[in-house]
Amino acid sequence: MTVKTNPAFELLRAQEIPSLKVHYQEYRHKITGAQHIHLASDNTENVFLVALRTVPDDSTGVAHILEHTALCGSEKYPVRDPFFMMIRRSLNTFMNAFTSSDWTAYPFASQNKKDFNNLLGVYLDSVFFARLDPLDFAQEGHRLEFSDTEDASTALTFKGVVYNEMKGAMSSINSTLWQTMTKHLYPTSTYHHNSGGDPAAIPDLTYEQFKEFYEVHYHPSNAIFITYGDIAAVEHQAKIQDLALHRFEKLDCHIAVNNEKRYRTPQYVEDVYAFDENESTSNQTHIVLSWLLGDSTDLEATMRARLLSSILLDNSGSPLQKALETTRLGTSPSPMCGLEDSQKELCFACGIEGSNPEDADAVEALILGVLEDVAVNGLPLEQVAASLHQLELSQREVSGGGYPYGLQLILTALTSATHRGDPVALLDLDPVLAKLQQEIKDPDFIRQMARDMLLNNQHRVRLVLKPDITLGKVREQQEKDRLAQIQATLTSTEKQKIIDEAIALKRRQEMEEDLEILPKVGIDDIPKDIVYAEKHGLIDAPLPITMYSAGTNGLVYQQVITTMPAFSAAQMDLLPLYSTCVTEMGVGSKGYMDTQLWHSSVVGSYSASANVRADKNNLDQLHGNMSFSAKGLASNQSAMTDLMQQSIEQARFDELPRLRELVAQIKSYKDSSIVGNGHIMAMSAAASGLSSSAQLTHRWSGLASLLHIKSLDQTLDSTEGLEKLAEELQDIHRLVLQQPRQYLLVAEHERLDLFSTEMQKGFNHKIKPHSNETSLVDYHPNLSPQSNCWIANSQVSFCAQAYPTVPAGHADAAALTVLGGVLRNGYLHRAIREQGGAYGGGASQDNQSGVFRFFSYRDPRIEGTLDDFNGSIEWLLSTSLGRAKVDEAILGVIGSLDKPSSPAGEAIQAFHAELNGRNKASSLAFRHRILAVTENDLKRVAEQYLRTKQAQIAIITNADLASNTGLKTITL
Repeated sequence: MTVKTNPAFELLRAQEIPSLKVHYQEYRHKITGAQHIHLASDNTENVFLVALRTVPDDSTGVAHILEHTALCGSEKYPVRDPFFMMIRRSLNTFMNAFTSSDWTAYPFASQNKKDFNNLLGVYLDSVFFARLDPLDFAQEGHRLEFSDTEDASTALTFKGVVYNEMKGAMSSINSTLWQTMTKHLYPTSTYHHNSGGDPAAIPDLTYEQFKEFYEVHYHPSNAIFITYGDIAAVEHQAKIQDLALHRFEKLDCHIAVNNEKRYRTPQYVEDVYAFDENESTSNQTHIVLSWLLGDSTDLEATMRARLLSSILLDNSGSPLQKALETTRLGTSPSPMCGLEDSQKELCFACGIEGSNPEDADAVEALILGVLEDVAVNGLPLEQVAASLHQLELSQREVSGGGYPYGLQLILTALTSATHRGDPVALLDLDPVLAKLQQEIKDPDFIRQMARDMLLNNQHRVRLVLKPDITLGKVREQQEKDRLAQIQATLTSTEKQKIIDEAIALKRRQEMEEDLEILPKVGIDDIPKDIVYAEKHGLIDAPLPITMYSAGTNGLVYQQVITTMPAFSAAQMDLLPLYSTCVTEMGVGSKGYMDTQLWHSSVVGSYSASANVRADKNNLDQLHGNMSFSAKGLASNQSAMTDLMQQSIEQARFDELPRLRELVAQIKSYKDSSIVGNGHIMAMSAAASGLSSSAQLTHRWSGLASLLHIKSLDQTLDSTEGLEKLAEELQDIHRLVLQQPRQYLLVAEHERLDLFSTEMQKGFNHKIKPHSNETSLVDYHPNLSPQSNCWIANSQVSFCAQAYPTVPAGHADAAALTVLGGVLRNGYLHRAIREQGGAYGGGASQDNQSGVFRFFSYRDPRIEGTLDDFNGSIEWLLSTSLGRAKVDEAILGVIGSLDKPSSPAGEAIQAFHAELNGRNKASSLAFRHRILAVTENDLKRVAEQYLRTKQAQIAIITNADLASNTGLKTITL
C-alpha cells in the first residue's frame, strides 16, 4: 500500500496486519510530537479518537469532570453544550467521551464523510480550545446550592452531574470492590485513586486546580490521535493540522504512570461496603486475592498472563473456576475474577462473594492450593490448547457489541500507546500466538508461569470486604454535617454569592443560543437506501438451511432454531434459567466439567435463547422461537456441528450441585446489576402492565426476574427442591426436542457449500418446519397496570414513566419514535441533567412492546423528575417547534437505525427479523415514515397517547427516599 503523509507529520512505520485486515500506519507530528496511528481499512464506518494521558494524584475526579466540561463549549463553538447539540445534528454511529484510570479519550464514528468532518472539527476545538466556563464546572462537577435556590435560610446541598453520577456508580458493590482492591494493590501510583471521583472528595476540587490540570494535560505533546477506516491518513492529518496543531509548539512534559513500589510480603486488608439495613449480613462478604504482575507493554508477558488467566478461569472445567464455583465457602466466584490488562501494570484477581469474614483464611488456602497444584502437576495439554484456542478466536472475531469494530481495535492499541509501548504488537497477535503454540508443549511451561506470576509473587493483597448496615446512613450524616458546618460559617456576602451563581447557572441553562454556528448534516444527506444482509441461498432438503455470505475473518456462525412449544406460565418463567442451564451442564456421558472443556476446545461460544416478539401489527399476538447458537473457527466447523447436535439431543439436568451453583451465580449477577442498569429495569417495570411483550421482558430480564430467582434460590437447599427443578427443566427440554427445526449458516462465501453439506451430514432431525416463520406463543398474562417503588441499595434514584401506544407496524409508530428525540433534545436533557443534576434522562418509543417510556438515570430527585416528564409533554403541545427541531430528532433516529453491526451480526439480525415478518421492504417503509414525520404529527400523537392517558410509574431508590413517593413499595 502506498502511504501519503502530510508535510506536518513524519511516517515512523507501516505494516499489514492480515488477521485484522488493516494496514497499520504510525506517524509523529514534527513540531509537537503528537502521535497519530491510522488503521487503514475498506470499512466505510470511519472512527476517530483523541486521547490524553491523564494521571490524577487524588480522588477529586478532576479528569472525569474535565472530560464532561471540555464538551460544554469551545473557542470556535461557544455554545453551552456542543457535544449534545452535535448528537442531534449528526448521523454518527457512535459519540462519547471516556475517563479511564490513566487516560481520557474522545471518540466518534460515522459512515458519512461530511458528518465525520463536522464532528472532527467540533471534537478538536472542544479538546484543545475548551472555554471551561466556571458555570459549566459548577454544573458538570460540583457546586453548593440552597434547597430553595434563592433562600439562604434553607439547607445547603451539593449538586453536580459528575457528583451524582459517582454517587450512583459507588452504590454498585462491583465498583466499590474494584476501587477498594486497587487502592491497596497500588499504594503509590495513580491507580490508588478513584479517577472517576469519590463523592466525598469531589467537593474538594477547586476551579483553579481544574484549570491547571487542563493546561498541563490537554496539549498535543501529550495527545494520541488514532483513526480507522477508508479515509486516508493524509486527509485526517490535514484537518488535524489546520484545525488545531498548527497553533502549538512542543510542550516539555512527560506525563506517565510510574511503576508501583512492590510489596515484600502479602498484604491483608479488611474494609466495609454499604448494605441494606433490612437484610441479613450473613453470607454477604467478598473475599478477593489480587496480584500485581508485569508491564502491560511487554507483549509476551501480557499474552502469557492472558493465557494463564484463561487456563485458570475460562470455564467451569478450569481448575480455579471449578474450585470457586463448587466451594461452600461462598455462593459464587467474585466479579473481580480475571486479568486486568488495560493499565500500566497487569493485575490478576480471583475470589468469591457470598462468604463470611471468618472464612477468609480458608478461601485464601483454597485459591493458593489450586495454584500450587497447577505449579506442581501442570495441566493436560488439551486443556491448555483449548485456552489458547479461545485467545485466537478473540483475536479473529469481528465483534458487533456496543462499540464500532474500529473503535474496539483503537482501544486495544491505546493501552500500549498510552504507556509508550508498541501498539502494533497488541494488534498483530499471530506471531506471539504461534510462539505460545510451541511453548505450551513443554509440560513445565504452565507450571513455571503459575509459580512465577502468582505463587512466588509477594505483591499480593487479600481483601475482605464486609457488609455494613450503618455505613450508608453514616455517610449521609457526614455529608449533612459537612454542609451544616459550611453553612454555619458563611457570611451574608458568601450566601448571596451562592444564590447569585445558582441564578446565573439557571439563566445560562435556559438561554436561547445561536446553534447555527455548529455544523450539521441535513435530511438531504441521509442515504435513501439501507444496508441489508441478503440471503445467499436456502436449502430445503433434507434439512432447511438458510445461508448468508459475510466477511467473518475465518469464523463460522451456526444456529439451530426450533418453534416455541406451548409452554405453561410456570415454564415460561423458567425459560431464562433453562437457556443458561442447557449450555452449562453435562451432555450425554460427559459431566459438565468435561463438557466445558469440550466447548472450549471446539467453539468460541455455545448459547441458547428464548426469543419472543410481538406481531408488528398486533400487540396481543406474540411470535417466538428457541435458538441454539455457536461460533468457531472455520477449521472446526465439522466438530462444531457435532458438538451442537450432541449438546441439543443429549442435554442433561441431573447434576444437582451444578444446578445449585448456576442458580446462585445468576442470582448474584442480577442482584449486582441493578445500579448499572437501573433505568432499563425501571422502564421495564413501568411498562410491564401495558402489554404482554412488556410483561414478558419484565419477568425475563427485569426486576420481576430478580424476585423470581431469589424465591427459587430459597427452595434449593434441599435435594427435593433441586430434583424438582431439574425435572422441570428436563420437561422444558423434552418439549423443545419435539419441535420442528430450521438452521442458519453464516460464513465466508467460498465456504458455504462445504459447510452446508457438513451440516446436512451432522444434524439429524426428522421434524421439519411447516413454514419459514416463528410460531405463535400462547402467552396471555393478566395485565394490571400499576405504579410501584422498588427499594434497592442505591444513593441515587432511577425514575420511569410509561404509556401504552402502538406496535411497530402502526402508522403512528414513526411519529412516536421521533417524539422521543424531540422531547429529549428540546426539554428533558436540560431539565433532568443540566438543572436536575441526574447523569441522564430521556424518552423513547418501544415499538416491540407498544409502549412509550420516560426515564432518568442516577438521579438525585424523584418528584421533580416526574414533574419534568409531564412538563415535557405540555412544553411540546404549547411550543412552536419549527422544522429544524423535528429534523434533528429524525437524524438521531436514522443514525440509530443505520448503526452497523458486524457482518455476521447483520446477517443473523436479518434472518431473525424475517422470521418475525420484518424484512428490507418493511424496514424501508418505516424509514420513509420517519422521514415524513411533521410537527403536527408529533403534537397529535403526544395528545392522543400521552396527555390523555394514565401513566404507569416505576422508581428504583433507597428505603428513605421511597417513603416519600406515596407509591406501593417492593423490596428487592
